[in-house]
Amino acid sequence: MRNYLGELLLTRLFGGKCFLCRGAAPALLCPACEADLPRLAPMRCPRCALESPRGEVCGRCLSETPNYDATVAALAYEFPADALVHALKFRGELALAGLLGNLLSQKISNDEIDCVIPVPLSAARLRERGYNHAAEIARQLRPAKLDLALCERSRDTPPQMDLPYAERRRNVRGAFRCTRSLAGQSVAVVDDVMTTGATLNEIALVLKQAGAARVSNWVVARTFPQP
Repeated sequence: MRNYLGELLLTRLFGGKCFLCRGAAPALLCPACEADLPRLAPMRCPRCALESPRGEVCGRCLSETPNYDATVAALAYEFPADALVHALKFRGELALAGLLGNLLSQKISNDEIDCVIPVPLSAARLRERGYNHAAEIARQLRPAKLDLALCERSRDTPPQMDLPYAERRRNVRGAFRCTRSLAGQSVAVVDDVMTTGATLNEIALVLKQAGAARVSNWVVARTFPQP
């Protein structure tokens, strides 16, 4: 009973426990854990969001231009950001979608975006999980024009995280389809983490084949891909 009363008092005084350290917090994270989130350095390639000494398009994108035109990321994919993403994606901690979506919102401008789409899950994976974590993040990006039906999985694929980096592009080839024309439109694709960018690159290809003039990636976290 003593623990319950203590937790009740903390909840009334401070709003609850920090999701990470379990200490008193006015929101999902306490100020200390919020400050510990791994923000990205400002000098990044505008196309893929990897580090670039002067904030110019990086050598990777110059040597092999991706199908997407820009990438915005809120955090580096390292602790504690990875713990938050993992909890949302695999443990059903849907309240974290608001936190992660808000962090992403601070980095983006959707004034010139015609529609926003989440990376779609296959029907089987959506039934198994019960929700699409990318869609839950995208719902937080108001007043973005969210379209959950614009991009679909045309076939199921093994999870990218289980595959060697070199096989990820082949794994998602032909795995998506666009459901309507996007003639001249600017589209933003939302996901939790960008690693090699293979999935986002394949989706951008499909969107541009449907007529999209520009495709941007909006991701919560960016990790540096291995060679």
